[in-house]
Amino acid sequence: MSDGEGVEPHAAADALADRVRAFIDEIIVPYERDPRWGTHGPDDALVQEMRDHARSRGLLTPNVRPDGTHLSHRDTAKVLRAAGHSPLGPVALNVAAPDEGNIYLLSHIATDAQRARYLAPLIEGRTRSAFFMTEPAAEDGAGSDPSLLKTTAVRDGEDWIIRGRKAFITGADGAEIGLLIAATGAPGSHAATMFVFDMPDPAVVIERSVRTIDGCLPGGHCIVRFDDLRLGADAVLGEVDLAYRYAQVRLGPARLTHCMRWRGACTRANDIAARYAVSRRAFGKPLIDHEGVGFMLADNAIALRQAELMIDWCAGLLDAGEPAGLESSMTKVAVSEALFQVADRCVQIMGGLGVSEETVVEQVFRELRAFRIYDGPTEVHKWSIAKTIKRSLASAG
Repeated sequence: MSDGEGVEPHAAADALADRVRAFIDEIIVPYERDPRWGTHGPDDALVQEMRDHARSRGLLTPNVRPDGTHLSHRDTAKVLRAAGHSPLGPVALNVAAPDEGNIYLLSHIATDAQRARYLAPLIEGRTRSAFFMTEPAAEDGAGSDPSLLKTTAVRDGEDWIIRGRKAFITGADGAEIGLLIAATGAPGSHAATMFVFDMPDPAVVIERSVRTIDGCLPGGHCIVRFDDLRLGADAVLGEVDLAYRYAQVRLGPARLTHCMRWRGACTRANDIAARYAVSRRAFGKPLIDHEGVGFMLADNAIALRQAELMIDWCAGLLDAGEPAGLESSMTKVAVSEALFQVADRCVQIMGGLGVSEETVVEQVFRELRAFRIYDGPTEVHKWSIAKTIKRSLASAG
């Protein structure tokens, strides 16, 4: 079933989003002070505790129906915006990266056996996964340019032997399922294959977890080495040599779900900043009555609405069966840049309080700075958009 089929009436999605939002505010927001949320994300005990709450309320993995099909992208946007009201919300509801994107990918290209072994536990929220694509820059490995892929998968009889290193792999520490892209053709052939496998494995060595500016996802961002990882033929996802095609199945919608979640987080930050501007007085009147502050809140209101419209526009194209690669790049650029400015203005409005850990605003600001890089930096997406413009003009003569 395609995502556009069997779409719930929008009223049902609205009601689901309202339930999610109430759950986040009541149950998850208090966890933002929990000491188990460290610099490398919430620990697994905290993750499972929050997910137990979500499960008890019938809200775990709310974007996937009981029959395993997904909500439409438009309806998913409503639910994920509500989930994003806390940085911990997507983790608690099992709609955070990388699991949400991996669930989407597996549901589209995995075999029945792979679905039973890997997809079902992910949807149930009882395990975590990692997506192994990015490689160390010091080794000229793949990052924004996937053609630089250095990790290799070489046939050994019916098996494959994986060698190489990956970098900034979100959630690798503690993950029980891995999805990996490795080169399977001659250098320069751009042939790569996608694999799914069990973790931990002695041949999968987590060298270290890198401390980064963001910290809401469990398992950190790790440097990982593959020392002759042996995988059987049943570990291949889809067809051999077609990994880049399958990556687009995941990356386009995943860019959009990032936008959905962080739009929700910025809405929360803006609400906090607006209440502060109304209650805090300076120079004889509330801050909001000073144009310098009031105009920033007006700009935020405009940017948040524009972000919502961009997300819904791109989601509508995906629901209609369009690839929407260009449009998802446009949306990722516009939304990530706009939301970062929203978060920055929230910090500015709140002054010293805005740069402290007294509210979630500082956390949202740091997370949004990372979002401008994750799932493709702004500049790479703009470059891709420019290439499309050039091609369209050349074809038009």
